[in-house]
Amino acid sequence: MTARIFIVDDDADHLSALADLIDASGYAVQTFGAAQDALDAMAEQPDLLISDLRMPGMDGMAFLRQLRLRRLGMPVVMLTGHGDVGHAVEAIRAGAEDFLEKPYESAHLLAVIRRTLEAQATRNEIARLQQVLAERAEDSILGRSRAMQQFRKRISVLASVDLDVLITGETGTGKELAARGIHAASPRAKAPFIALNCAALPESMAETILFGHAEGVLAHDAAGRVGKLEAAQGGTLMLDEVETMPMAIQAKLLRVLQERSFERLGDTVTRSLDVRVIATTKTNLRLLDGFRPDLFFRLATAELTTPTLREAGEDIPLIFLHYAQLAARRYGRESPRLPWALAQKLKRQAWSGNVRELKSSAEAFALGLVEFEGGGVPATTPMTLADRVADFEAREISAVLDAHAGNTLRAAQTLGLPRRTLNDKMRRYGISSDVERKPDVS
Repeated sequence: MTARIFIVDDDADHLSALADLIDASGYAVQTFGAAQDALDAMAEQPDLLISDLRMPGMDGMAFLRQLRLRRLGMPVVMLTGHGDVGHAVEAIRAGAEDFLEKPYESAHLLAVIRRTLEAQATRNEIARLQQVLAERAEDSILGRSRAMQQFRKRISVLASVDLDVLITGETGTGKELAARGIHAASPRAKAPFIALNCAALPESMAETILFGHAEGVLAHDAAGRVGKLEAAQGGTLMLDEVETMPMAIQAKLLRVLQERSFERLGDTVTRSLDVRVIATTKTNLRLLDGFRPDLFFRLATAELTTPTLREAGEDIPLIFLHYAQLAARRYGRESPRLPWALAQKLKRQAWSGNVRELKSSAEAFALGLVEFEGGGVPATTPMTLADRVADFEAREISAVLDAHAGNTLRAAQTLGLPRRTLNDKMRRYGISSDVERKPDVS
C-alpha cells in the first residue's frame, strides 16, 4: 500500500516543489499551507507528516504539541531554516522523528522519508505482536506458588526432550494448556499442533479420523483424506481424554507408536511418522480396566500432573484477577480491582472445577453478572460462622499490619498476640508482611 504523506508549509513555492518531488517518488501526497488546516484533515491519519518549523499562526512546535495532545501517533519530520537547529533539537525531544535543515538535498530528504516510514512500520509490527501476546495471555500459565513454579519448570524440561507425554489432572486444571506449552517451547513449535478429543470420536469413524483413508475407500469421500496423525506430521498430536479411546483403536495406535509408521485405511503404502504424542486424562490409567497397559506405558514415556487450585491456593487471587481483566478488556469494561477481603475468600473456596470454574466466576465478576456479598464470594455460597470469624480476624490483622507498615513485631504488640502466633495466623490467611503490601490486589 502506498504511504500517505502530509506536507505543511506556508511557503507556497517550496510546498509545491516538495510535493512534486515526493509524489514522483511514489508516495501519495496532500499539502497544507497552515498547521490548523492539516489538523482539521486528520480524520484520515497519514503515515508521515512533514512540517515547517517557522509558520505564522500555529508554528511547528505548537503543531507538534497539538498532535500529541490528540494522541495522533504518526511520525513527524521537521523542516528548519539556517540557525533553527536548536529549535529542531527541541522538537525531537518533544516527539518529532527527525529534522532537515534547509536547503537540503533531494536524495537526503527521500532517504529520511524512507527510513522514517520503515521505523514506523517496525513500531507498528511490534504493537501488533504485543496485541497478539495480549490476546494469548489467556493461555498463560500463571502463579507464584511453589506448585506452579515446579509445574512450569517441568513443562520446560519436557519441552526440551522429544518424548511422548501423558498429562494427568483433574477437570479444569489446564491439561491442554500444558500440552500447548510443551509444544510451543519445543523444537517442534513451528510445526502443527493438532488436538483430537477422543471422547467425541465416533467408534465407526475413529480409524478414518485418526489414520485417514485412501482414494475410493469411502463412497461419500472418494478423494481420500489425511488423518489427524498425518496432519500433525513434524509437530504434536494431542489426544484429549485418551481414556475414552475405543479398545480397537488403542491396539492400532500402539503399533503406530512402536513402529513410527502407519497406513491410511484401505491403502498399502506405509508412511513414516514424525509426531510427538501428548495424551491427557483425568483418570489414573494404571487402574482403568478399559485401557491397554502396554499403550499406557508407551504414552507415559514421560508424565506430567497438572496442579489443582488447592495446591496453588495463594495464586487464586492472581489467576482470578487475570481472567477478570481479560474479560473486561474484551468487552470494553473498566479494569476491575480485587478487594483484599474478596481475595481471601476466593482462597478459601473449594473450586472443584479448578481454573475452569475460577475463570467463569472471574468473567462474571468483571462484567457485573453476579451479586457479591460484601464484595466477597457469590451470594449463592453462604459463609459459615467459622468463615465469618476467620474473615474478621484476617481483616483486623491486615489493618494493623498496614498501620505499622508491615512490621510484625509492632503489629503483634498492638494485637496482644505472641509474634509466633501472629505469624501462624498470617500464614493461614495468606497475609503478606511486605512493607509495600497494599489492601487491594490490582
